[in-house]
Amino acid sequence: MDNSLLVSLSQQLASYRAMDVIANNIANAATPGFKRETAKFEEYVMRLQPGEGQRGLQSVSFVKDAGILRDTSQGTLEKTGAPFDIAIAGNGYFAVQTPAGMRYTRDGHFSLDAAGQIVTSDGHIVQGDGGAITITPDDGDIQIAPDGTVSGKTGQLARLRVVEFANDRALMKEGANLYATDQAANTVAAPTLRQGMLESSNVQPVLEISRMIEVMRAYEATATLSKSHEDLKRQAIEKLGRMPA
Repeated sequence: MDNSLLVSLSQQLASYRAMDVIANNIANAATPGFKRETAKFEEYVMRLQPGEGQRGLQSVSFVKDAGILRDTSQGTLEKTGAPFDIAIAGNGYFAVQTPAGMRYTRDGHFSLDAAGQIVTSDGHIVQGDGGAITITPDDGDIQIAPDGTVSGKTGQLARLRVVEFANDRALMKEGANLYATDQAANTVAAPTLRQGMLESSNVQPVLEISRMIEVMRAYEATATLSKSHEDLKRQAIEKLGRMPA
């Protein structure tokens, strides 16, 4: 295949990947605690044999997918008034127990299950310093202090476990707004929590749509260039075919 077509193809694949990431950002613009992502690309240079009329090895530059960058900046804290909605102001993640093991999230949209345990919207058990946190009817109205202390009318019940990591961007997404990691989870000594509030996504839909338009235009320009190249080749072949033997 012609090198110019290979370069165009690498650009089109990069645009497709970028569009997929942008679409996921827009789809999660209303997901509490969701963090915006950006596709990262790098230049990949190959040394190829010279073509007709060329001398020496030729450098051809392709687009290489280098992974995803996550924007870990704080989202806006929005008031909900729900007693088990909890937002983290600053660094940290809630620890939750799932069938696949311990996972971490910024989504503090919690509730009580049938057993009185604090759980995520998907039913995963939210962890306190001593494990699951169970609330009984005798505990009355629940108060959650900024440091994560959970109290009822019977006194202090537990303390929410909030952890941090050496490299937040190395956390691996697992769906349902959960992250997995092999890093050590260090307990945040003095977290800042807000009861009755949720951290919104840090996605700005207007900016994402603008970026989507840019990517679409880049894709269309590359596709047009590839088509023009193919048309030139086709016309050349047709002209050669009409020449007398």
